[in-house]
Amino acid sequence: MKKLKRTFAFLFTLALAAAVTGCSSGSGETSQAQTSAESKTEAADTESKSAESAADTEQVSAELEKLVVGATSTPHGEILEQIKDDLAAQGYDLEIVIFDDYVLPNTSLQEGSLDANYFQHTPYLNSFNESNGTDIVSAASIHYEPFGLYGNGVSSLADVTEGATIIIPADDSNETRALLLLEQEGLITLPEGANAVDGVTTLDIVDSKEYNIITVQADTVAAQFNNSDSGSIAVINGNYALAAGLNISNALAVEDASGSAAQTYANIIAVRNGDENSAKTTALVNALKTDKVKKYIEETYNGAVVAIF
Repeated sequence: MKKLKRTFAFLFTLALAAAVTGCSSGSGETSQAQTSAESKTEAADTESKSAESAADTEQVSAELEKLVVGATSTPHGEILEQIKDDLAAQGYDLEIVIFDDYVLPNTSLQEGSLDANYFQHTPYLNSFNESNGTDIVSAASIHYEPFGLYGNGVSSLADVTEGATIIIPADDSNETRALLLLEQEGLITLPEGANAVDGVTTLDIVDSKEYNIITVQADTVAAQFNNSDSGSIAVINGNYALAAGLNISNALAVEDASGSAAQTYANIIAVRNGDENSAKTTALVNALKTDKVKKYIEETYNGAVVAIF
């Protein structure tokens, strides 16, 4: 009888242990399931919020009207970056298309893939229109980039020796501008009355004073100068000088920013003829002609770029 009782007690203990273990296991599975469900819910909430955020962004972009402006990177593209938020507040999504030459920004504008461009001055634009049959006009003058005359191993114009190479840009307006600067510094002699409006080329030089003056594409002058022989000098466009890391304060000579060159060679916002007063053009010009942009130009370029508004 006692043996039967002990057997019964042992079996009862086993059953109780199994019951306790079963409850514990079930509770763990329930907890894990709840945790998994909660994680899935949180992930779904995160995905939902991300989707809502993306949708909100797309909706905002969809509500803004696209404004596409072509520019060279320095300083034009950098200046345009400063007004993106201002234009967004006016309902425009500014898209900046960067070019590294002086031809495609105008052909792209004429063909309609751009609403405006910002890289050139009026003499260059007039020459381009005449040569290419385009009908592009100036909508506003924004800044002036003084041409600089830089020396390779030369610290003064007085040290430039006979026969030295002088590299200048080749296109019509910039060639004229470079030659006028060389004449300004007494390095060459041009015909009496030579001016930016009528233009001059190397063929018009009266006296080159034995210098070897070579013309190359404007966007390659800085590179050619960098690879030139010691003693060479070059006249370089302001934006290309900046891009090449040349500081206007180190130039041997600079165009007179207080003279007529500042207006003649002011960098402009260019648009197709008839779009000068469009809503897009007006918004773009107004966003650029602000104290904010003027301050940015002054603090960023230290005289290599001068606001003229």
